[in-house]
Amino acid sequence: MKFVDEFRDAGVIHKAADEIRRLADLGRQYRFMEVCGGHTHAIYRFGLKDILPPNIDLVHGPGCPVCVLPMGRIDDGLSIAKGPNVIFTAFGDMMRVPGREGSPLEHKARGMDVRIVYSPSDALKLAQKNPDKHVLFFAIGFETTAPSTALTLMRAKALGVTNFSVFCNHVTIIPGIRAILDSPDMRIDAFIGPGHVSTVIGCRPYEWVARNEGKPIVVSGFEPVDVLQAVVMLLRQLKAGEAKVENQYKRVVPWEGNRAALKAMAEVFELRSYFEWRGMGFISQSALRIRDTYKDWDAEHRFAVPGVRVTDPKAAQCGEVLKGVLKPVQCKLFGKECTPERPVGALMVSSEGSCAAYYNYEHRKHETLTRIGAAV
Repeated sequence: MKFVDEFRDAGVIHKAADEIRRLADLGRQYRFMEVCGGHTHAIYRFGLKDILPPNIDLVHGPGCPVCVLPMGRIDDGLSIAKGPNVIFTAFGDMMRVPGREGSPLEHKARGMDVRIVYSPSDALKLAQKNPDKHVLFFAIGFETTAPSTALTLMRAKALGVTNFSVFCNHVTIIPGIRAILDSPDMRIDAFIGPGHVSTVIGCRPYEWVARNEGKPIVVSGFEPVDVLQAVVMLLRQLKAGEAKVENQYKRVVPWEGNRAALKAMAEVFELRSYFEWRGMGFISQSALRIRDTYKDWDAEHRFAVPGVRVTDPKAAQCGEVLKGVLKPVQCKLFGKECTPERPVGALMVSSEGSCAAYYNYEHRKHETLTRIGAAV
């Protein structure tokens, strides 16, 4: 399959690994943060960590929108859905994320009308089919999914569908990276830039990371060769004493981004002054809100939203994992009180969560090896 098979070729993977070992200075410890949760899953799924030199540490960043959403925002969205004749809709990876009073699926079990949709346009169609109900779409995601929400709101306005609204939780990637760099307990040498987000915003927004912070950044795809090539490119920059933005994912990511998607976002959204990120506090201009020209479809305008801040369970260390301070396995609850079947934090639920990636691939691998050793 084109753009899959050649990026999983064993020979190419071994050549890339050899090049990494040649470039890596044995007297230096490298810390590269993969910003996107999709990279974290690729690293564990394909066992890439095992073929890297031990002095290259891949640090998992806050690139999972479900994971960075604070518990209070989940409660706010569910509080709206408690009203009469309201249908709560969201993507599947939101359904088991716990709020203070349980996850959307647990609310469904208690009688709330909760439904999984695959796109915001599915939620709009649901509203058209149920004119006696109000359909609430719980919008979430980085710039990757924001254009589809924007286009759906434009269509809802054009069609005059009044029984539909969006609870907007779209966040923006650049302020999150800036918050990581400003963290006093974090040392990062370079970044593997997010491929999915960059299909929308392009590569230019990352130039300040290289220019102002002196950190190389390589936007990468998600296949094994993609990630390893990104590591090679970062090592070459560091070896040459350079700090610039490079695009490894040229087959998908345009340098200037998707102009049509950016135009739709600019029409419908504007930046919030502040927005809370799980474990990272309030970050300036790090999220989107719906413009007043679309306020009739803005759930926060149409409904009373409590806006109560809720802290994560004290024992959970989601914030430290999101910031890359801790590895998932270093959390006190990991694999014990917190598992995919009984998640305490969103990082164990989401398809891009670093804890879910570590548990499903690395943790289970060690369990299997232990059982085999015991049997032998």
